[in-house]
Amino acid sequence: MKDFELDKRRLVIGGVAIFIVTVYLIRLFTLQLLSDDYKKNADSNAFLKKIEYPSRGAITDRHGRLLVYNQPAYDIMVVMNEEKGRLDTMEFCNALGITKEYFIKRMNDIKDRNKNPGYSRFTEQVFMSQLSDKEFSVFQEKIFRFPGFYVQKRSIRQYQYPYAAHVLGDVAEVSKSDVENSDYYQPGDYIGKLGIERSYEEQLRGEKGVQILLRDAHGRVQGNYQNGKFDRRPVAGKNLTLGIDIKLQELGERLLEGKIGSIVAIEPATGEVLCMVSSPTYDPRIMVGRQRGKNHLALSKDVWKPLLNRAIMGQYPPGSTFKTTQGLTYMTEGIIDEHTLYPCARGFNYRGLHVGCHPHAAPTNLVQALCTSCNSYFCWGLFHMIGNRRRYHNVQEAMNTWRDYMVSMGFGYKLGVDLPGEKRGLIPNAAFYDKAYKGSWNGLTVISISIGQGEVNLTPLQIANLSATIANRGYYYVPHVVRKVQGEQLDTLYRRKHYTKASRKAYEYVVQGMRASVVGGTCHAANRADYLVCGKTGTAQNRGQDHSVFMGFAPMDNPKIAIAVYVENGGFGATYGVPIGSLMMEQYINGKLSPFSEAQASVYQSRRIAYGTSKSRKLGKARERG
Repeated sequence: MKDFELDKRRLVIGGVAIFIVTVYLIRLFTLQLLSDDYKKNADSNAFLKKIEYPSRGAITDRHGRLLVYNQPAYDIMVVMNEEKGRLDTMEFCNALGITKEYFIKRMNDIKDRNKNPGYSRFTEQVFMSQLSDKEFSVFQEKIFRFPGFYVQKRSIRQYQYPYAAHVLGDVAEVSKSDVENSDYYQPGDYIGKLGIERSYEEQLRGEKGVQILLRDAHGRVQGNYQNGKFDRRPVAGKNLTLGIDIKLQELGERLLEGKIGSIVAIEPATGEVLCMVSSPTYDPRIMVGRQRGKNHLALSKDVWKPLLNRAIMGQYPPGSTFKTTQGLTYMTEGIIDEHTLYPCARGFNYRGLHVGCHPHAAPTNLVQALCTSCNSYFCWGLFHMIGNRRRYHNVQEAMNTWRDYMVSMGFGYKLGVDLPGEKRGLIPNAAFYDKAYKGSWNGLTVISISIGQGEVNLTPLQIANLSATIANRGYYYVPHVVRKVQGEQLDTLYRRKHYTKASRKAYEYVVQGMRASVVGGTCHAANRADYLVCGKTGTAQNRGQDHSVFMGFAPMDNPKIAIAVYVENGGFGATYGVPIGSLMMEQYINGKLSPFSEAQASVYQSRRIAYGTSKSRKLGKARERG
């Protein structure tokens, strides 16, 4: 009798065997005829592709002063397949001034694919980077004794001045994620990490070249493959010209020594950033070479966060500088006109709510209110706007209209400056307050936003941009640090005017108010005889000492500079903001400070704000490193 179960089993086994053989045949066919893996492996034995690194683009300030340049450096490269078993380790270590333990660890790290993705024993790997001329000269004399080791010439960044660290940024070795995210980079390459070096990395880095060398069966280089027919020359990176005036930047950093804060200056006619100071800061020259990692770690652990660019990352209440935006909004919306008067009895008083104000003549119109920085005037304006049912159907519509004006002026969202890490600040809308107060709120509930307090937060860059917008009477260019890229046009984002919702008429009255503030108001210390200054102080309330704020522009009718000064815990706007802002404007407009102003600058440079005994010491040390 036939065993059908056995027959079935034989058929299944036979089918499985045929399937496995078929899979192997298909795989062999793919590998040998369709895939280039074998060819690549053969090529890796026959050829040595030597990378030639381009010169990174130089960076200059708006007057052509060299800020960042390149200096020759040398990397020691190793091809593991050529080095294996042929090296006098002790002689090699002595030539480089390293220990045997370091040598062993470094070689193991190179072979570790977790630390070195894409490792191949047939291609050059970085053993040691950024040797100086002196270090390299000792090694060069003996390199013929070290088979498998080669020298790769490259350049490292050098910084001409100890200023503008947050703007310029720095360059460091690529991370694992950098290699994974781009086909351009290989382990051991360098990439911009912060500032301009990062945001303009593609323009600055250039294009790598390659030299294809032919090797014999023993791995020895025999010369260029086909006389260099397939070699590719490196293409140098593009040079950048910044809008920064390094002398203005230097003065700003001097004036903020011993203080926490920021200074941002903008050219209103172009949106070019003239200076961007963040304090405490550091010397960009310490972020070069093999000591970069150590110094970066120390800065990152510093309690005062010197790596933080407060100009674009600090989010602060703007204080009374924000009153200019309220005047613009109320007048354009028809809530007030140039003749509208509001009372001030030491502040805003309504239904038991009191918002204090300093003594001054009352009632006031818009120009007088800006001159005296009257809190009551702008509180009344917001109260009447939010409660206006003839113009707005409900409180939500009024609030969102207000929000739209603020957004049009560059608040609530990132401006788009060409630096990494910019923050957006905060401008509340109706939904924000509906959620906070469960739909039950009115103008009195949110009255503090009218004087730049409460939920409103801006960056110093946004405050400076507000000043530039007022200087232009209603429009701004997106602020940008880079003025020119070699052989390229700037992005259209930085060449397009952005108009706000406020009217030209409203801007003219705000300008008058800011001028009155300088002539006889809270900014009188900035008044000058040689050019007309417009300004507005701010004293931003804080849990501790108030913040000192100033924004202004000059000259009044042909503005060359718009500026914002923010000093944490500096007290009244007139205490630090006004004198520092005035000195900065003089430096830029006149090209230098007068002897009297220079003496004044030295006084403010020497002043320190007590942020706490132990912390103050650390703040001083953070600045000394720069």
